[in-house]
Amino acid sequence: MAPNELWQMNATEVVHALKQRELHSSELVETAIGRIEAVDDKVNALPIRCFERAFDQAKALDRSEVCINPKSLGGLPIAVKDYNDVGGVRTTYGSPIYADYVPKVSDATIGLLEARGAIPIAKSNVPEWAGGHTFNPVHGVTRNPWNSNRSAGGSSGGSAVALATGQVWLATGNDLGGSLRTPAGFNGVVGLRPSPGVVPRGKRLQPFDTLWVEGPMGRSVADVALMLDAGAGHMSNDPLSFEPTAESFSSALKGAELPTRIAFSTDLGIVPVEQEVTDVTEVAIKRLAGRGINITGDIPDFTGVIDAFHTLRAVLLGTMMGDLLETYRDHISEDIIGNIERGFTVTPEELFKAKRIRWQLAQSMAEFFETHDLLVCPSASIPPFPVEQRFSTEIDGEICNTYIDWFAITFAITMTSCPVISIPCGFTDGFLPVGLQVVGRPRGEAALLRAAQQFEQIFAISEQLPIDPREDTQNDL
Repeated sequence: MAPNELWQMNATEVVHALKQRELHSSELVETAIGRIEAVDDKVNALPIRCFERAFDQAKALDRSEVCINPKSLGGLPIAVKDYNDVGGVRTTYGSPIYADYVPKVSDATIGLLEARGAIPIAKSNVPEWAGGHTFNPVHGVTRNPWNSNRSAGGSSGGSAVALATGQVWLATGNDLGGSLRTPAGFNGVVGLRPSPGVVPRGKRLQPFDTLWVEGPMGRSVADVALMLDAGAGHMSNDPLSFEPTAESFSSALKGAELPTRIAFSTDLGIVPVEQEVTDVTEVAIKRLAGRGINITGDIPDFTGVIDAFHTLRAVLLGTMMGDLLETYRDHISEDIIGNIERGFTVTPEELFKAKRIRWQLAQSMAEFFETHDLLVCPSASIPPFPVEQRFSTEIDGEICNTYIDWFAITFAITMTSCPVISIPCGFTDGFLPVGLQVVGRPRGEAALLRAAQQFEQIFAISEQLPIDPREDTQNDL
């Protein structure tokens, strides 16, 4: 198999070839390096490389029996988001405070993936600590490959771009307010936010928090299921983690029927949405209806969820970063400082209200799933915005008050603790990808992945990947 063909293959095909010994891991490392060196200077997705480490791992895996494990990736190179620790490799979190930090060991998320045959080949770019647009003072800005003048989204923007451009076959992401789903939507790839505990988390995170989760990203639903198989499980330093009951998420994709009844909303009744996003997603839903799926507008009640999320997120950041702020205030962006300090000022009444709203939303979701299979809405309220902007300042004429207001449509879903996947469903008139969030029952990842794969086949966007980076939106698809 010619090296120039390997980067165009999907992860499922490549891992199958690895397990059949038709390919060697070292070949894939060489292929990934060649593609990274060919295109990444145009998009800045993978600024931290660990090529020598990857070659060493590949040589060891080529001689091992790791492929015997059905959940193994067999020696597949992956990108690791720069919020995750890889042993012996820089982890910056996009912050000058950690510009030269090198952890000794990989965190729980990466440790499990490495034990199951994943090879980190590079770290993907992130916003400083958190955010919906991937730029930071350490590595600069990551550009959208469909139009390099547009944002890649965030915070898993580097991972999404690396996938879309064929630099890697799989990538890690994580998601607090939409950090897996927004960049997946912006870049035409797939990102899964699993239920809390499905994918283990490292010790840096608050161990009992259910807002922040780790999850897989790929160019197709099948690839994401493959990575979820490798990355799901219990790790002793994550008390919420557990062993999945599904024998294999990849096997669960086979022989499925279309869901019978789903609810669709362009705005969840709480957020503004740009008209071109509305238009693309409504066309996608009509295509699903044309396959016999009953589409309703009977969505759960999301009243109050935006303010509740802001409160709980502020408390989380205050808990995680309070000590860091005290020591390194001059090296932290003003947006993050504001979020941390907001956590210090949350009153008991505000906290009680936020928790009650989330409780009520959970009950509303439970009632919803008694009559519906899925909830569907856009992955972002806007298409990718100009790359020089720090964040989107307005949506459909409505002013955004904070730097995260524009992705409220994703953090509203975060508050449900339901698994949710972003899949590409179409393009704007300017050839920018538009994503669809598909929300399933709590701990219902297998059924969600089955449905998402069927939708994916109807929309047929993943077949257009990977792409070479484009300087404008006038190029032919």
